[in-house]
Amino acid sequence: MIFEDRMIKSEKIFELSDLRRCYRVGDELVHALAGVDLTISDREFIAVIGSSGSGKSTLMHMLGFMDSPTSGKMLFEGRDVSAIDREERSRLRATSIGFVFQAFNLLPKLTVLDNVILPLIYSRKSVKNKSVLAIKALERVGMEHRATHTPGQLSGGERQRVAIARSLINEPRLILADEPTGNLDRKNRMSIMDLFTSLMDEGITLVLVTHDDEVATYAKRRILMQDGIVIEDSSK
Repeated sequence: MIFEDRMIKSEKIFELSDLRRCYRVGDELVHALAGVDLTISDREFIAVIGSSGSGKSTLMHMLGFMDSPTSGKMLFEGRDVSAIDREERSRLRATSIGFVFQAFNLLPKLTVLDNVILPLIYSRKSVKNKSVLAIKALERVGMEHRATHTPGQLSGGERQRVAIARSLINEPRLILADEPTGNLDRKNRMSIMDLFTSLMDEGITLVLVTHDDEVATYAKRRILMQDGIVIEDSSK
């Protein structure tokens, strides 16, 4: 089983304590995160909701190792990663986090198969049968029959399924999905959320940002942000 080795790892993936991120815009100091306390554990399905400017995107950047906090503590698998350098952030981003974006972010000139293989190349893992692993990832999302097609030959829902397969191929500890259904009609939105729900049975851990209340209901835990802090954290 793909996720068997996780049983020996820390149950807690992220532990954030008083996490803050400030930006200077002209003469103004903007507090994008104003003291976030949050724990994310294995096999959780979390929806992060809130209005524009609430801090959702900044939180995702922190969890995806795309940015560093101004202050506070951030533990990943028990290790303090609050002040790691850019190179180490890049390594963790490539090996431990899977990403799914609203705009799919597939390279148009590459085949579906080659798009899914890309994270294996970026992570510099020594993998002999990259194509075999990519086909297996595509099988998990029902897209193996499209392996030789290009993104332009796919529907929006199919492109997002390919993007999800790409996020899975490195067997990440955490998948971050930023408005993954934002460019889809309702039928495809629900189809993608059903897919995420089925993948939860395989042991993935998922954090998604959404403005869609219907999408958020699929999550087992909902985190509401406002003015850079978590104002509500509820589980079903």
